[in-house]
Amino acid sequence: MDDTVLVLGATGKTGRRVTSLLGTAARPASRSSATKFDWSVPGTWEPALAGVTAVYVVPPENPALLAEFVPLAVRSGVTRLVLLSMRGAPDDDPFEAAVKGSGVEWTILRPTWFMQNFDEDLFAAPVQQGELAVPAGQGVHPFIDVRDIAEVAVVALTEQGHAGQTYELSGSEPLSFAEMLARIVAVTGKPVLYTDVEPDDFAASLRGLGYPDEIADLVTMLLVRIRRGEEAHVSDGVQRVLGREPRTFADYLGSSSFA
Repeated sequence: MDDTVLVLGATGKTGRRVTSLLGTAARPASRSSATKFDWSVPGTWEPALAGVTAVYVVPPENPALLAEFVPLAVRSGVTRLVLLSMRGAPDDDPFEAAVKGSGVEWTILRPTWFMQNFDEDLFAAPVQQGELAVPAGQGVHPFIDVRDIAEVAVVALTEQGHAGQTYELSGSEPLSFAEMLARIVAVTGKPVLYTDVEPDDFAASLRGLGYPDEIADLVTMLLVRIRRGEEAHVSDGVQRVLGREPRTFADYLGSSSFA
């Protein structure tokens, strides 16, 4: 497929990797990209969609915005949508429903927590400061390397055979936070303490960092699910799409800023 693919969230963890893999076929879009796209400014949507036939959708916080965007994309000539969702999304998830009801080819990606959160996002600052405090107990979870998500997304965006599919994506190693931090320490030589905290205290700390209430509550709930042992299972979406095993935590560490 030689058509142009609009990549939303192009400066984010998955979006910039999808952009890199697509090369000249990508039209990266974000608030800071050459192609401007802002979920809160609908006037940026139509210009970004001009001439594209597929979209990698990193959704907004408000599902109503995606429900408004999808019909516009279809009217603009888009024939394929690949949505970044999340593990545990309900079957009636409004973000997924907007894509599934589009009338064009769609693929849903439901990944686990990202390995790159340890050096690029939510956990990066605490790890650098020497203590990570989250309400996950000793629960284990098969974190995924975002490079695997990007590769799956590009296949779904550019190849046939993935329409109507929902891919559950995970790494192959269910690890606890303590185990992952121990592996980081083994690479960096810098001690990092893992502390299990109460969910309410963690949610309050996120709000103190400026996270909206709904995001703070969602992140806390997902971590509590790990604590309860509800997120230990391994999924096979990477193997199904790419025909290989997912990258390991060691693979991630070797390519990260910890190396």
